[in-house]
Amino acid sequence: MQFSQRVYSQEMKLSFNLKNATLKDVINEIKRISVYDFVYSDPQLTSFKQRDVSFTNATIQQVMEDCLKDTKLTYAINGNTIVFKLKATQEKEQELKYISGVVTDQAGNPLPGATLLIKGTTTGMATNTNGEYKIGVPKDGECTLIFSFMGMKTQYVKVGNKTKIDVKLEEDLTEVEEVVVTGYQNIDKRHLTSAVSSVKASDILTPGMTSIDQALEGRIPELVLISNSGEVGATPRIRVRGTSTLLGNREPLWVLDGFIMHDPVNVSNDDLNNPDYINIIGNAIAGINPQDIERIDVLKDASATALYGTRAANGVIVVTTKKGAIGPARFSYNHSSKYTRRPRYSDRNINLMNSQERVQFGKELSDLHYRFPSDMTMVGYEGALDSYYKGLSTYDEFVENVKWYETVNTDWFDILTRDTYSHDHTFGVSGGNDDIRYYVSIGYNKENGVSKTTYTERYTTRLNLDMTFSKKIKANFSMNGNVQKKNHLMDEIDAMDYAYNTTRALPCFNPDGTLYYYNKSAYGGTNRYSNKFRYNILNEIENSSNEYDGNTIGAMLDIKLTPITGLDISVSGNYNRSSTLQEQWWGEKTHYVARWKNAEYESLPLTGSSGYCYLPYGGILKTVNSITEGYTFRTQVDYRKLFGENQQHMMMLMGGFELNGNTTRQISDENRGFVKDRGLQFIDELQNLDDYPWYKDWLNQNHRSIAHGISHQISGYFVLSYSYQNHFTLNVNGRFDASNKFGSRSNERFLPVWSVSGNWNLQENILKNVKFISELRLRGSFGIQGNMLEDQSPNLIIKQGTLEPIYNENVSTIARYPNPNLRWEETQQLDGGLEIGFFNSRLNVEFSVYSKKTTDCFTDVRVSSVNGVANHAYVMNGGDLKNSGYSISLSATPVKTKDFQWKFSTYYSGNFNKVQTASVESYTLNDYLNGTALVDGAAIGSFYSYKFWGLNPSNGTPMFDDYNDRKHLLEYKTLEETVLMTMEKSGQRDPIFSGNFSNNFTYKNFSLSMNLSYSIGSKVRLFPLYSPVVSGVSSEMNVRKEFMNRWMAPGDEAHTNIPVIMSPADPEYMTYYAHFSAGPTTATHIQNFASNVWNMYDNSDIRVVSGNYLKCSSMTIRYNLSSELLKKTPFSNISLSLNALNLFTLSAKELKGQDPSQAGFAKPNLSVRPSYTFQFNVTF
Repeated sequence: MQFSQRVYSQEMKLSFNLKNATLKDVINEIKRISVYDFVYSDPQLTSFKQRDVSFTNATIQQVMEDCLKDTKLTYAINGNTIVFKLKATQEKEQELKYISGVVTDQAGNPLPGATLLIKGTTTGMATNTNGEYKIGVPKDGECTLIFSFMGMKTQYVKVGNKTKIDVKLEEDLTEVEEVVVTGYQNIDKRHLTSAVSSVKASDILTPGMTSIDQALEGRIPELVLISNSGEVGATPRIRVRGTSTLLGNREPLWVLDGFIMHDPVNVSNDDLNNPDYINIIGNAIAGINPQDIERIDVLKDASATALYGTRAANGVIVVTTKKGAIGPARFSYNHSSKYTRRPRYSDRNINLMNSQERVQFGKELSDLHYRFPSDMTMVGYEGALDSYYKGLSTYDEFVENVKWYETVNTDWFDILTRDTYSHDHTFGVSGGNDDIRYYVSIGYNKENGVSKTTYTERYTTRLNLDMTFSKKIKANFSMNGNVQKKNHLMDEIDAMDYAYNTTRALPCFNPDGTLYYYNKSAYGGTNRYSNKFRYNILNEIENSSNEYDGNTIGAMLDIKLTPITGLDISVSGNYNRSSTLQEQWWGEKTHYVARWKNAEYESLPLTGSSGYCYLPYGGILKTVNSITEGYTFRTQVDYRKLFGENQQHMMMLMGGFELNGNTTRQISDENRGFVKDRGLQFIDELQNLDDYPWYKDWLNQNHRSIAHGISHQISGYFVLSYSYQNHFTLNVNGRFDASNKFGSRSNERFLPVWSVSGNWNLQENILKNVKFISELRLRGSFGIQGNMLEDQSPNLIIKQGTLEPIYNENVSTIARYPNPNLRWEETQQLDGGLEIGFFNSRLNVEFSVYSKKTTDCFTDVRVSSVNGVANHAYVMNGGDLKNSGYSISLSATPVKTKDFQWKFSTYYSGNFNKVQTASVESYTLNDYLNGTALVDGAAIGSFYSYKFWGLNPSNGTPMFDDYNDRKHLLEYKTLEETVLMTMEKSGQRDPIFSGNFSNNFTYKNFSLSMNLSYSIGSKVRLFPLYSPVVSGVSSEMNVRKEFMNRWMAPGDEAHTNIPVIMSPADPEYMTYYAHFSAGPTTATHIQNFASNVWNMYDNSDIRVVSGNYLKCSSMTIRYNLSSELLKKTPFSNISLSLNALNLFTLSAKELKGQDPSQAGFAKPNLSVRPSYTFQFNVTF
């Protein structure tokens, strides 16, 4: 802990000269050049006559005697406080009595610089370096001393007959912003030289939030949170100050109570960095109960994150849990009940045809002699017409069937989704005495997903102990555990995608209430055959499951020794163990299994090679069992020294060593023949196995997959800090991490991570007498960090396999190619900031600016096939990445009266990045269209679009500038060169600017808070319109209402940009279906940069709109029962809250409700749903 330190010596020598000075001028000059403060009233100074004043190496007593000799004043020095008194009322020594004592915190640590004030007077002083004080108070009459210290609750003590008063100040959680927690240190904010944003969990956590990362949206400048899905348990993507790596993990590091947390299941960097990926497993913090969290500190620049070394290139989020306080046991119970609204066709973001519109659409296509897919399901108008043409119905029956289909109007959202009720409970107890303080909690959360059958369930427990064995020995111990259970739909059963893309003219139930089946061949199995089987999505849901069971337990022990004042030696350790089991089950009644069986559930599979049977009996069970264990051992020394004639200098040195280890074991199985409803049995021994050769081959090739990974890392770190009073602070810190993953040369195995930073308090130095400025602080830092890829090694890694049936020998394969020349990627970061406080911090403004450059970025580089590298892609150091940005934040209390208070805060931040890398030829066309390709000179997430020219007036087909008239210019170009020539950069998927507006109004016991967040600068591609129907419009498919405004006749191009739907039977169809570049590249020497005009239209610039939005993230009304109502009850506090989350979003009307806060392009995902929560808190 760093503390500010005042100076108390009365031997300090003063030298100054003033011309025609008043006594106030003298006072101001002494305050400027020394550490003395003065207590006086302005009328007392009038007896001093203006004159020249000159002193050289004079003591404060000499200065005072000279200045006051011809006045009516005398003085008294208490510590470094000088009190002026009139001589006529000067108190005699015998009329005063002196009170002495020590001011400490709850753990017994002295608090130097704590302030004392005699209530009702301006007389006061500050404690010395040992927290000691001595102050004179009147002998006669009652007297109260006021003790205060930054970050502590103010304490009032009546003197009475006491002459010695020792005071223990309690931490004031409302002043948490005055101390910054980095995980290795607690730093006085006045000495902070780094870019850190700190918030109390109670300020950002609103009812209904089940994970603390949800609460960060719109709360932290320079932090962007993106939610790709509203599915229960979906983990948002978080970016702090942009992106510092191209291939590595871009997520920030999570730290809990000083120790790094790891994700329960390893997810590849490719998935985590993919903007379309939805992580439903959860991140490192998912198992922590938000109600156990006290505060969050987000470390942003190199100075703040350097102590975490190579793992912290993307920022660090430090989470601190609640601690116990001295006092009797205090019990608390928190309950919340949440209602979440499901999607409805009436929502503005559901722009789909109803059954009547879809039937009319099918009629229009039929009237145009549209050729439908030959194997499509016959429903709707197309189905009724097909039955009539085949003679299966009369014309009158055909008309009746059409009318019936128009009225079916199946509500797929009602069938597949639900309005949900979720609830959360946390019970806690805290208390303690001087020797031990405790906090214990247990929690339960059940959150039901909007998609039917989906849910997450979590049990949590936590124990925090703070123990004081003596003034020289203290310890902290904590244990935590959680159990999580989840169920999600299988990836192949996408309820939202089905509800969007299935016609409402298709019934789900028969008139008797049984399930309505239709024939479908959409997923699963093999493409060796084209048979179709019965399908009903409810049958798939009821006969499948995607379950996750996980548990984590962790323990931490920290022992601190203080052999001498200012020296702390701590030894700490942390251990975590996570065990997860993921089970995916497909029942034998599902369409998915029928595809592998090549037969319906009640039918026997065909035998022989022509039967294509991969599963004769039962269902499929896939399991992944993972166990992850990690430990950290740390030894740390902290030394703090005050020195100088007046102890105005403070030096702080911290250093330590850390050893980390992590072990992961994972077993993956796929078993066929599983029968769940018959005692969880397997049918795995068939007497007639030879009758099913495809299944037999699968059995021979299917083996249990076992992965075992071990990693160890040793690190050393240090911090050296120097402060001069409260004027300025200089800081140097560093860390080295040793890794054997890099290079064959020893100097490349170690990467020193270091930073230098400084803090200059301008208000204390230059503007000390400007009363309306309460704080003016300038800070700056520069540092270097590194990053690594976990899956790279300088050595060739061979994976030993099992018996190969073809060769009848054990085989081995290459798992990783050697990479001996790989070096650390290095990030240099320059940061600056200015903090200004006005009117006793009623108004605070902070400016921040930074620049980051990552060199030697890991990139996929194409190499010659003679190297034997799969896909010709090889990881090398081959690029640079630049990030720069700024932020402006403001917090204010415009109104503060006895009964009413208004607090307001806002921030605006921007991040700009640019990739500098050579072209990577392994990228595909889709990589450029969806923004996953890294292009030299462009921002990460930049995507490209075809240049739309309009609709062809003669036939309504889309036209593009695709170089059709100048093809020769495209010959012998790489794909990237071709893309840059034929397409335009549409923008980037992640926002450039983000910010928020937060208001909190309090009137007596009522409070109203509202948080608005906004995002600016991203671009969104509208969901595909023609790609799903490019091969033909199937009758079971629903289409968006835009098709009602499509081109249908010459002249329509003047008022619509929706192309015609051209029948595959149209003679011109093939002209537009195959683009001129779609053939073999070797024949035309032109890269394949387009497939057909319909796909080009969906990926054209006309389908790109602004992703800017303003969202009401939360709104809360809270009522605290008054103390008068609680007097006769055992409760000390009761509060009731009503909250709304994700209340509304304002965005571009062209989106037609497509959620701009979700970065996904590929398909509709469940949007983040509005929810409404009631919360009840009681303390007793």
